[in-house]
Amino acid sequence: MRTKALIPLLALTVGIACAAAGLDPPGQLSPVSTPSQKAKDAASKAAQEAQSAAKKAADAANAAAEKGKVNAGKISKALAEGIRRAAQKAAEAAQRFEAKASASSAIALDASREAANAALEESRKATKATEEALKRAEEAARMAAQSTGEEAEKAAQSARAALQTAAEVTRRAAQAAHEAAARAVEAARGAGSSPQQAPGK
Repeated sequence: MRTKALIPLLALTVGIACAAAGLDPPGQLSPVSTPSQKAKDAASKAAQEAQSAAKKAADAANAAAEKGKVNAGKISKALAEGIRRAAQKAAEAAQRFEAKASASSAIALDASREAANAALEESRKATKATEEALKRAEEAARMAAQSTGEEAEKAAQSARAALQTAAEVTRRAAQAAHEAAARAVEAARGAGSSPQQAPGK
């Protein structure tokens, strides 16, 4: 009889000890962990920062492509250098976008992780394309400084084509970042946070 009386007492003692240690009593399942609102808000903010950086990268890439297009057929050291500087700005903006997209992907929640990873992948493509365009623009500037002949024009055409490609790739990346931000904001709203809106395209 004494043994039977000790069993409930032992169970109570174990339960109290588990509660003090922050553990679940034996025989009980741990509650399913869900992201805190703080984590959701952080993921949403990171995604929106990536989107903002993506828009700036797309604008810079488009500006460089337009600069090359406007000066098509014109060869001079000054014009080539201007295009090179625009291409450099585009490449630097794409690198900043990739860094923001990487940070966003690292803390993305399950509901928006796929979109965040897609945006990161597209940002890498944008970085690669803008770096290639910068390389071509630097070559065109070098050729323009050396001569105004056929080789200089050929280099300028190559740079213009690369800049146009970079603008298109970066535009797609910006769209991916916009979608990722929208997913992240939606996920943050899920736990009753104050309404947020992803920045416009």
